[in-house]
Amino acid sequence: MKKVLSRIYLAFIFILLYAPILVLIILSFNDSKTRAKWGGWTLKWYQQMLLNADIMAAFRNTLIIALLSALISTLLGLLAAIGLNRMKRKSTRTVIMSALNIPMLNAEIVTGISLMLVFIAFGQFLNHWGYTIAFGFGTVLIGHITFNLPYTVLSILPPLSKVNVSTYEAALDLGCSSRQAFFRIVFPDILPGILSGFLLAFTLSLDDFVITHFVKGPGFDTLSTKIYTEVRKGIKPEMYALSTLLFVSVLALLLIFGRSRNEHKAASEKPVA
Repeated sequence: MKKVLSRIYLAFIFILLYAPILVLIILSFNDSKTRAKWGGWTLKWYQQMLLNADIMAAFRNTLIIALLSALISTLLGLLAAIGLNRMKRKSTRTVIMSALNIPMLNAEIVTGISLMLVFIAFGQFLNHWGYTIAFGFGTVLIGHITFNLPYTVLSILPPLSKVNVSTYEAALDLGCSSRQAFFRIVFPDILPGILSGFLLAFTLSLDDFVITHFVKGPGFDTLSTKIYTEVRKGIKPEMYALSTLLFVSVLALLLIFGRSRNEHKAASEKPVA
């Protein structure tokens, strides 16, 4: 009886999580503009989405920002994780780890307003030297890197701390340089953590609204800010089609990453003959 109830409860949770997404996907194929009437199956909203210059510009900005912020924050997170892992003073490491957790626990609206004030203050400082700072692509990219960085560090640090230092030192004794020993010995072991941090940063950046809203300039939009603008005028069915494509793309990435991670784990656990 308990097993049946647990399965019913699990099914109920999944229905709550994915029923709205299923409705969104169905509406993206609805021939009628109204959500209250089913007009038959169609692909015209996907065609109109591709022909809508504003939506495609926001989509392009979102993908570029997400990819760049994920790549840069993953690289910076890897360097920070290596530094933290080699830090000998535990008290200093504890303070830094606590500081890394603050942006994750802090409200996004506080982070967004803080970044906006920093950019304004920096812009006023540059004005004294004859330079200006414009809110737009650059400020949004810096903002996304800022809130992605703690997630990448905390994704890479656990597998890095489990790496056998003796193996790395043995590679150095056998003639490898420090770079060769890192990429041949350490990097394969921490690769799942790096990929996990990258995907987490990518998905967080993909749908961020609060921070983007405060640090973007006029004329620059991502999908989240574009959808927010459209809500006040009425969401177009093209947005359903775009959201469906985003969901399918992220789901495919997660499935590919999960499969590759399982294969890597199976290969690492396979006994050597």
